[in-house]
Amino acid sequence: MISGPTSHSFISQRLRLHYVDWGNEGAPTLVLLHGGRDHCRNWDWVAERLRDRWHIVAPDLRGHGDSAWSADGEYSLRANVYDLAQLIHQLNVGPVTLVGHSYGGNIALRYAGIYPEMVKKLVAIEGLGPSPKLMADRAKVSAAQRMRDWIDQKRAAAGRTPRKYESLEAAYTRMKEENSYLTDEQARHLTIHGISQNEDGSWSWKFDNYFRVMTPYDLPQEQVEELWNAITCPTLLLYGEKSWASNPAEDGRAQHFRNAEVKLYKDAGHWLHHDKLDEFVVDLNAFL
Repeated sequence: MISGPTSHSFISQRLRLHYVDWGNEGAPTLVLLHGGRDHCRNWDWVAERLRDRWHIVAPDLRGHGDSAWSADGEYSLRANVYDLAQLIHQLNVGPVTLVGHSYGGNIALRYAGIYPEMVKKLVAIEGLGPSPKLMADRAKVSAAQRMRDWIDQKRAAAGRTPRKYESLEAAYTRMKEENSYLTDEQARHLTIHGISQNEDGSWSWKFDNYFRVMTPYDLPQEQVEELWNAITCPTLLLYGEKSWASNPAEDGRAQHFRNAEVKLYKDAGHWLHHDKLDEFVVDLNAFL
């Protein structure tokens, strides 16, 4: 029987953050970054197929999985980029290969633009963030109004009680509702590792609800594009045909990369690495 990963922790900005290590130390390091409201064990199927050739490390982002929650609800991209830089620094590895999904893809892209010499290859699954159209709509809202909205949302989050489920089965049903492409096995695995039991016997998702309240400001888009252009390693940008995300090959964002390929997965949603696991692993192996 093949053993699973081992759990470890590291400190970043006074937070104790969790990651799993799939062994094979001495092999090239592959860091897998999950998306928002997810957890590191969502990569298990990918890691199991690559662990013989890679030293795979998969962290739980701050406020997710078994990582600590930020005391002030700070879940900005800049905070998460620091966490990634700290993980790679403390592991004393590099250059590394990065694979990130959604919010994790966004973190990976920014890290690769800041430290291009530290990244050999990069795969971002729907990781470029909001579409140009959505960014244009946001730009129409004044800075003062964005701050007011953010303050109101933070207050609302402070009074929000994490949703409770009477049983694991109820949480599993919710997982299936969120992504109908998941197999029963995938949905159960993601539920078991993404939930914890409360003192009253009910169950709640591990992620911090404050993550839902995103920072009201970020780097100007032109500076984000500068970071994309600073990436020197081969880059693969993946998108699901049935996802809500905007395809960078069609919306113009791909032109900001020096060496990027875009691929669209048919009949796949936002979690295409689950929806089309076999195809994804074949493409990942070929690219890496």
